[in-house]
Amino acid sequence: MPRHELSRRSFFGVSAAAGAATVAHPVNLAAQAAAIKAGDLPDLTIKEAKVYVADIGDARRLNSSESGEIVSLVTAGGIEGNFTLGNRGNPPGWLDFAKSACVGKNLFDLLPTVAYIPNPARASGLGGGAGGARGGAGAAGAGAAAGARGGAVAGATAGAQGGTGAPAGARGGGGGRGGPFVGGFGFANRGGSSGAGPNLHAAICDFCLWDILGKAVNRPIYKILGGTKDRMLAYASSQHLPNVEDFGPDALKAKAAGLKAYKIHPGGGQRRTGGQIPSYLGHIEEIKEVRKAVGDDFTLLFDPVQRYNYFEALKVGRVLDQCGYVSFEDPVPTTNIEALIELRKNLDTPIEVGEFLLSVYDFGEYIRRGAMDVVRLIADNIGGITGSFRVGQLADTFGLPCTPHNWGNGMDLAAHFQLELALPNTYWFEMPWPWEYVDRPYMRDKFRTDANGFVLAPTEPGLGYPFDRAALDKIMIRIDR
Repeated sequence: MPRHELSRRSFFGVSAAAGAATVAHPVNLAAQAAAIKAGDLPDLTIKEAKVYVADIGDARRLNSSESGEIVSLVTAGGIEGNFTLGNRGNPPGWLDFAKSACVGKNLFDLLPTVAYIPNPARASGLGGGAGGARGGAGAAGAGAAAGARGGAVAGATAGAQGGTGAPAGARGGGGGRGGPFVGGFGFANRGGSSGAGPNLHAAICDFCLWDILGKAVNRPIYKILGGTKDRMLAYASSQHLPNVEDFGPDALKAKAAGLKAYKIHPGGGQRRTGGQIPSYLGHIEEIKEVRKAVGDDFTLLFDPVQRYNYFEALKVGRVLDQCGYVSFEDPVPTTNIEALIELRKNLDTPIEVGEFLLSVYDFGEYIRRGAMDVVRLIADNIGGITGSFRVGQLADTFGLPCTPHNWGNGMDLAAHFQLELALPNTYWFEMPWPWEYVDRPYMRDKFRTDANGFVLAPTEPGLGYPFDRAALDKIMIRIDR
C-alpha cells in the first residue's frame, strides 16, 4: 500500500463526542466558563458603533474587496469588539445597520438572535432555503450521508461504488467560469442589497459580539463553546498559480517551511510553452506533478472552486484517487446537487462542499441526500460564530468532518480558528500560502506554525488576536461614527 494512503485515511481523523450543546444563553455559557455569576459581568449594553478606516498599504488582499475598514462595537462597560469589512464582499451600510440592530441593546438581547436577521432582499439560502436545493429523483436518506462511504468520512478509502452514468441533472453547469465563481455565487453578488447573498452585516455584528463576550469573561471564544484543543495542524492553501509548472516548487516550499499538507487551487491549467489545452487537462498534470514532487507520504488536497462540469470533475477525480489526494473540494457548482451525489458514488476521494451555501438551513439537504463527505463553511455567509457552530454540530451529528474556511486577513482567520478549536470534528487549520499574505500592520500576532507544523491556540480573550493600537493609529485615515 502506498504511504500516501495512510495520510489519506488519517487526514480527517475520527470524530470525538459531540461538542458542548448551546442550549443555554451564550452570556450564561460564558459566565459559567469563567466561573462567575452572569450578574457580576460588566454592563454589556452596546453604546456605540463605529468604523476605523485604515490604510493597509500594499498588503496582499486575499479577498479583493478588503478595504482596510475595521468595525467596532463598544459596550457601556468599555469593552470593544472588532472585525474587518471586505472579507466576503463589502456591501455598504454596516454602520447604519449596527446602529439600528445593536446600539442600546444588551448582549442578552443580541446573542444569538442578531445572526438570524435576514437579508431583506433574500428570503433564504439557495433560492428558498433547503427547498431550493431539493429536486431530482432518488433522494437518499440521512443514513446515506453518514454511512454510505463509511471510512471515507473519517479519512479512509471507501473503494469503488459502481455507477458511472451521470443523471441528466448532473450534466452541464461547468466548463467555463462565468465570473469569479460559476453558479451565481461571485463575491460581488453576496452583498446586503443584491438579493443573492446572506446578511453579511448581521454576521459581522455576531463576530464583534462574541469578541466582546470573550473579553468580558477573559476567555477565548472556543473555550466558551467547550473546546479543549490547544493547537491545530496546518496545511498550505495555494494561490491560483497561472501555470502547470508553478505548483510543484510551491508545494515544496510549503513542505520545507514545516507545513504538513498542501492544497492546490488550480489556475488556467496551461504550460508556459506550447499550445492551449483544456484547463482540466492541465489540472490533471498539476495533480500528478505535485504528488511526484512532494512524495507519497505527504498529504494533498485539490480545490478547483466549482469550475468543472460533471464529466470533467469525474476525470479529474479519478486522477485524485490514483494519486491519493484526501479532498476534492467544490468540484462542480454547489447548486448542482445531483452531480455531487454521483461524484460521491464514483470516486474514492472525499467530496468537500459548503462554502457556497448561504444559509444554515441549506446544509441539511446536502447531508440528507448524500452530496458531501466533508462539510465546508464560511462563517460570514451563515451568521458568524453563532450559525457556524450550529452547522459544525450538525455535521458532527452525522459523523462528518467540518472544515471552516480560512482565507483572508488575520481577523478572518481568527474567527474561523475559534470555530476549529471549538468543534470536535475539525482537524486541520487552512493556512493561506504564502502565509505572509495574511499579515496586517495593525495585528500584534502573526499566523505561523511551530516547529511541528501546528498553529497554537490563542490565549487572549475573545477572537484571540488583539490589535496593536499604536500601529493602527499610525495608519488611521479617519473614524466613521
